This record gives sequence, structure tokens and C-alpha cells, in this order.
Amino acid sequence: MKFKSWIVATIAGLSLLNMPLHASGIAEYKSKLVISNYAKTKYPIVFAHGMVGFDRIGTETFGMDYWYQILPDLTRHGGSVWAAQMSPFNSSEVRGEQYVEQLKEVMAITGAQKVNLIGHSHGAHAVRYAAGVMPEKIASVMTVGGANKGTIVASDVLKVANSTGSSNLLNVLISSFGKVILWAQGLDTNAYPHDAMAAGLSTSIEGTAEFNKTFTLGIPKNECGEGQYSENGIMLYSMSGSQPVTNTLDPSDLAMKALDFLSASKAGKNDGIVSVCSSHFGKTIRDDYPWNHLDEVNLLFGVKGMFAPDPVDVYRQHANRLKLQGL
Repeated sequence: MKFKSWIVATIAGLSLLNMPLHASGIAEYKSKLVISNYAKTKYPIVFAHGMVGFDRIGTETFGMDYWYQILPDLTRHGGSVWAAQMSPFNSSEVRGEQYVEQLKEVMAITGAQKVNLIGHSHGAHAVRYAAGVMPEKIASVMTVGGANKGTIVASDVLKVANSTGSSNLLNVLISSFGKVILWAQGLDTNAYPHDAMAAGLSTSIEGTAEFNKTFTLGIPKNECGEGQYSENGIMLYSMSGSQPVTNTLDPSDLAMKALDFLSASKAGKNDGIVSVCSSHFGKTIRDDYPWNHLDEVNLLFGVKGMFAPDPVDVYRQHANRLKLQGL
């Protein structure tokens, strides 16, 4: 009980750290120290986390960010950046609708006519969904390690669950974990419904193929090519890592290597979860960063390969790319 009280107290103190949490879960990042306008885009940038995702757990000093140091850095360089909160586990359509509502909130607060979107992992489905249902409000879309053609990992998990009759039990256990993630952020767990099996189906190769029949924007026509660089006036980009193991001091690398060994490697080069080919969307900025799936968002606490590019720098460069294009 004391632990819960500490978590709630630290979450409540976020307003003092220039990162207010709104009722919907959307969080605006600000900085009292703006050192340049390098990342000052015309339209706000709204980030969409992946499965099991969150914004921040704990405080700025004693906590963990999903987009570790990335959003604060963008604000220091003049950016207007926001982090959306969606159900950690649910279908692409449910999460997409949650994301769309928060995009509308950002536009209402800022007065912006459009927004730039960045989605990681399953968050790629959310940003693509938004671009599909409200294209006139979207300036650009970037997917990062996006499961744009699904993952063998999700397909294999579903096969095992269905063959062993453990689907219902897994759904309860995993969905309960999703509620813990929301609780640790001080968010209303009832406001974000969970369905772990729907999340698994949505990110599987089979489920994503169905999703892609409706949301075709930016999807390559061939197996491992690039998509259209722009459609409906929306600029489209993607990037991804390609190494499951990048730093032996990073505890997440063990999990990435296990997933690569058990499933992901069947699809060829991958980041531990998503194959390089599946990550392609629009213009591929780069698909061979020496990052694993978590390094792509600078988790955990920025631990990565010794000589790997800093994700913070890469996201700042992308913001400047958008700025130079008048977005």
C-alpha cells in the first residue's frame, strides 16, 4: 500500500515537471530552457506508443519514459510534442480510435490545423489508422519499428494459445498486466479497455493483412520494397533497427534474443520482434540502425550499443526534416 501511495504521489507531481496529464491521457512536453528552433515544426508532433506501452512511470528524476529523453530534447529545440496514451493491449482499431480522439484534443489546445504522427511498433497501426480516417488533418506519418505487415512473433503466440486452449487465461493475465501499467501512471484503468488476444491478432501477419486491406496508405506493393513517399498530401516515412542484441549490459537484450531465436528470425533480419521488411512504410529513411526493438525508442534508459547512433539525435533530425518541408 505504501508503494502504491508513493507511485500516485509521484504521478501527481508531474504537473510540477512541465508534463501535465490530461483527462484523456495525452501529455504535453514543455521545457523552460529552449536552446534552438531546430525542431520547431509548423505542426505539433504526436507520439503513439506500442503494445505494453506507456508515457512515463514515476517522476522525471526517478522514473522511466517510454520515449526516453526524446520528447524533452525536441522541446528544448523548439518542438511542440505530445505523447498519447492508448490501451497497452487492444486491437489496432480500438487503439486507433483512442489515438484519434487525442489528436483532436491536441489540435483543439494548440489551434493547429494538422499534426505530425510518429508511431512505434503497434503504434504504427495507430498512426496509420489516424491517417486513414482523418487524412485532411495529417501532415506526416513516421513508423518506427512498425509491424506494418505483422510479426511472426504474434502469429506464433496465437497458434500456441489456440492449440493449447490457453487463450482465455492468457487474455486475463496479460490484460491485467495492462491495467497495472495504467495504474502506475495514475490513469483510470477503466478508461482504457484491454483485450490481449485482439492485440495479438492485430499484430500478427494474418491480422495485419486484414488491417492493410483498409489502411493501404504507405504500404509497399512488394514484399520488401518501399511505399509511396507521399499520398493524399501526407508525407510518409519509416525507420527501424535490425539487431536483436546490441549491449550485453541491457537486460532487454536477452528477451530480444530469445524472441529472435524462437520466432522473429524466420522472417529474416529483425530488431528482435519486427522484421526489417515488415517495418517498411513510405520512404525508408534507414532500416539497418544497430538497435533492437526497445533501442528504437531509447529504452531502457538509453542503454544501447557503444557505437550506435543516439536515437535522441535521430528523432531531432527527423523533426528538422519536417520543419524544412514546412510541416
